[in-house]
Amino acid sequence: MSFDPERIATGDLRQAWFKIGYSKEIHMSKNRKLLFFIPAIVLSLTFGGRLTLVKAADQPEKQDTYHYLKLFSDIMTIVQDNYVKKTDQKKLMYGAINGMLRELDPHSSFLTPTDYKELQIETRGKFGGLGIEITIRHNVLTVVSPIEGTPADKAGIKANDEILKIDDQPTQGMSLMDAVTKMRGPRDSKIKLMIFRKGLTKPMDMELVRAVIAIKSVKSMTLAPGFGYVRISSFESGTSTDLRKALDKLQAANPGGLQGLVVDLRNNPGGLLDQAVEVSDQFLDGGLIVYTGGRLADQKMRFEAHKKAHPLTFPMVVLVNGGSASASEIVAGALQDHKRAIIMGEQTFGKGSVQTVIPLNDGSALRLTTSLYYTPSGRSIQAQGITPDIVVKKTGLDKGGAKSDESTFIREKDLPGHFRDQNPTVAKKLKATAAQIAAKKFVDGDNQVSRALDLLKGYRIMAQTQYK
Repeated sequence: MSFDPERIATGDLRQAWFKIGYSKEIHMSKNRKLLFFIPAIVLSLTFGGRLTLVKAADQPEKQDTYHYLKLFSDIMTIVQDNYVKKTDQKKLMYGAINGMLRELDPHSSFLTPTDYKELQIETRGKFGGLGIEITIRHNVLTVVSPIEGTPADKAGIKANDEILKIDDQPTQGMSLMDAVTKMRGPRDSKIKLMIFRKGLTKPMDMELVRAVIAIKSVKSMTLAPGFGYVRISSFESGTSTDLRKALDKLQAANPGGLQGLVVDLRNNPGGLLDQAVEVSDQFLDGGLIVYTGGRLADQKMRFEAHKKAHPLTFPMVVLVNGGSASASEIVAGALQDHKRAIIMGEQTFGKGSVQTVIPLNDGSALRLTTSLYYTPSGRSIQAQGITPDIVVKKTGLDKGGAKSDESTFIREKDLPGHFRDQNPTVAKKLKATAAQIAAKKFVDGDNQVSRALDLLKGYRIMAQTQYK
């Protein structure tokens, strides 16, 4: 997509997760940048010694600000005059700003002109990277989730992995943007990460090869006659359109209509807010989807679903886990609060803050946390996440456990000399198609999907019973 700050400011509120090889979630606020020019001007005047302070006897907060600015100026001058080596004033200033923002929260940061250009490149689409969502948790660079089908995913990187080194450089004290820059690079170039994972006795080294990241955010299949499956791996521009096409395809593949749908949001690190809203809107027949709350009036927004002439009414199960973050949590929270779907799986990540990217006059930008997300019922997602209605831990069924368990039972047909089917024309089974075989293998290999499908089948059976 093209980068258009004006359009993004009015239409594309995005959360600012840093994604390696993946378009960042941002909310541009071009109109507010003057608020951040003023301190820069004050500082520059202070350094020159020509700043005339206004009388602030009735404004103690401003007086304190000027006091600390003077302190900062004094320290800057001492460093420049006495440090063992000649200092770079710009580098010192950028470092000071970064330090200030780190005191706020893990997601507020300063983007140098180079960093900001990289951010704009990412919003345009493809570039070389790993496909991994990261954050800083307990002062450690931590994986939120790998993005499906990317080098990070194929290498086996998992949610909650801690990245201790990047190409032998320790990540302690490294900013998110520095980590992003170091992990991004040309296609086919190599990078080495030192990973620590809970349960391991020591860190492990992993060598990855960067690739051009092109995400197909929606995939679908029929799990069983009448029961569909949709996997949303991220919320990109066009995700809601792709979802609509996937649902139409599933309806066409099941002439009797969909009797149930599994929506898989596991390890979905989020994306565009407008896409999360539009995806939720497809399943809801009116009502609040999400709202944001902040200190200022323009930080408070509400997003509503539309009434439908023909709303979708089939039962749904939404799968989530610890890698489901941000926009994924918005969708899960909205469907849960409206009792439109059963949420199944594990507790989600809990990323419920909104970051605004504010361009500055020297080509740099400020990424600042400005508000929080809330579900329709008023629950804050931040540091809470979404609690599943039914908790189902991921097990090792994907290693063949389900299939091997079934094969241990002895059936009538296995007994020597058993009677053959006396009415083969009635009991004759249609040969399974390749898609049906693949779907069965997929369900057998994923215990959470299997539980979701069983729940939907049980709902249909109960709905058909005559017992009242």
